[in-house]
Amino acid sequence: MPQPSHQPSQTPLLDRVVLPEDLRRLETTELRQLADELRAETIAAVSQTGGHLGSSLGVVELTVALHYVFDTPADRLIWDVGHQAYPHKILTGRRDRIRTLRQGGGLSGFTKRTESPYDPFGAAHSSTSISAGLGMAVARDLDKAKHNHVVAVIGDGSMSAGMAYEALNNAGGMDSNLIVVLNDNDMSIAPPVGALSAYLARLMSGKPYLSLREIGKQLAQHLPRRLHEQAVRAEEFARNMITHGGTLFEELGFYYVGPIDGHNLDHLLPVLKNVRDAKRKGPILVHCVTQKGKGYPPAETSADKYHGVVKFDVATGTQVKSNAKAPSYTKVFAEALVQEARKDSKVVAITAAMPSGTGLDLFGKLFPERCFDVGIAEQHAVTFAAGLATEGYKPFVAIYSTFLQRAYDQVVHDVALQKLPVRFAMDRAGLVGADGPTHAGSFDIAYLGCIPNMVLMAAADEAELVNMVATQVACEEFPSALRYPRGEGNGVEMPLEGAPLPIGKGRIVREGHKVALFSYGTRLGECLQAADELAALGLSTTVADARFAKPLDVELLARLAREHEVLITIEEGSIGGFGSFCLHALAEHGLLDRGLKVRSMVLPDSYIDHDTQPAMYGVAGLDRKGIVTKVFEALGKDAAKEIAKLA
Repeated sequence: MPQPSHQPSQTPLLDRVVLPEDLRRLETTELRQLADELRAETIAAVSQTGGHLGSSLGVVELTVALHYVFDTPADRLIWDVGHQAYPHKILTGRRDRIRTLRQGGGLSGFTKRTESPYDPFGAAHSSTSISAGLGMAVARDLDKAKHNHVVAVIGDGSMSAGMAYEALNNAGGMDSNLIVVLNDNDMSIAPPVGALSAYLARLMSGKPYLSLREIGKQLAQHLPRRLHEQAVRAEEFARNMITHGGTLFEELGFYYVGPIDGHNLDHLLPVLKNVRDAKRKGPILVHCVTQKGKGYPPAETSADKYHGVVKFDVATGTQVKSNAKAPSYTKVFAEALVQEARKDSKVVAITAAMPSGTGLDLFGKLFPERCFDVGIAEQHAVTFAAGLATEGYKPFVAIYSTFLQRAYDQVVHDVALQKLPVRFAMDRAGLVGADGPTHAGSFDIAYLGCIPNMVLMAAADEAELVNMVATQVACEEFPSALRYPRGEGNGVEMPLEGAPLPIGKGRIVREGHKVALFSYGTRLGECLQAADELAALGLSTTVADARFAKPLDVELLARLAREHEVLITIEEGSIGGFGSFCLHALAEHGLLDRGLKVRSMVLPDSYIDHDTQPAMYGVAGLDRKGIVTKVFEALGKDAAKEIAKLA
């Protein structure tokens, strides 16, 4: 009988590390091998699950060094955005589940407090780490019994957001000890780093230099004012000559160290140890230069550094593309906007660091002078668009629904209050699948619907999306917001070009007389399937597409209410949205007094964990089965029993 072969492990050091305390038992000479094994494991795992690979590969050495030097989880380690946290998850007790990443019931694609004590702060949106870290540092200081370190790792893309600078400014004016690690992998704010730079960074982060600098500051305070000012300027000039980039952070009140090579453990370890052991009060910023996709050639040479990938072949880097039955809503929007821009030179497009995610990369190639990427700065994007609108341009802010939340005040004050016709194209409306609740567009119907002067519309399919883009171009009196989901369309016949729809008017898709299903958005397909099943069970069903939540088609709503026994509203959003608008209108027009059985189907009052989109909508009860069940509940009947009768 053949004996089973015992192949040697490809990750012998990583196999010994379950938690960071195991990592800290290794010799420093072993860390280079560990980092190589960690990078290989990250690549292997993401090749099976998909996810954000490039940014995680860029912080492998930094992750190893941070967990080696700091006593996590007692020392708080906060990862900004969370895209870069896959190696962190592997080193913090989650390696056995890393191949469940972004899968139903598996690990989140981002840091998550309920997932691990090593995730002290959940992060999926950017630029929050410094603010959260400062809060933790101040809480530690107020406690007085705690002396742990707080380390916030912020990617340079996140440094384009104003919130990061607000936090830097606040931290710089306080005495709390906070360590910020700037992961500089795109901004090129530093010159090439090497041995000399690493030596200087190590020197300046060491105790002798820190002590000497503090002594110098104290002595300078006793000099005459003119000499004191000259001494300060001379010290700043000398440091700027050495650091080539620390002046900004120094002006904000941080002690700046760097730049250093974020892939060289011989540079990282001594600097981080010096920073950890520094006795000075106040915040320190360590500037690390890294490379997205580091150590995996297909990622290093890719234009987007494999920022987000589906499953792929490790040997070749070839991503496994599914055979799409229909174009994605994102692509349909992009092509429709291009079509409108060809006809109207006033159409311009704005993205907040998401050109490919929103489809504006296509627009930018064709109209580079009319496409603006403002970085991770959603507030600025909205008010920038408002400024364009004041001058007669037709700005489209292409943005994920969940990211527009970050610019709510600007939508209210800078756009709607002034009735400026800014067009919001909100991708990822509803539940989004693998990215989970942090990226779900659950609230825009409610949070935009309460604002005066807003026009709200939702595409039921990709053909409707094309027409609604044309509708937004034509809407010059009010701001408008168009929502559409992640994923493929329905494969419907497409119009040759978009035609503006009458604002505030819905449509009847199927006629019936017992039950009315009033849909807002892409649940229309599920409503039609539910109508088929209800008809088979003897319940003649009307299906209507609202198209607009604001202004609401009250005439159509009243007709549905008068001519049917049951009226169900369905939307891919939270309570307080389309269904609430309908109930309010029905009450105002006295249509609830005639015994109408009306129900609103919305997302549940909870966050739904990541899974496939169909599975998530099943959990939410917003699929065919859920709609049929809701109808029978409204009629006071048991859906299962009624369906069993038919069988």
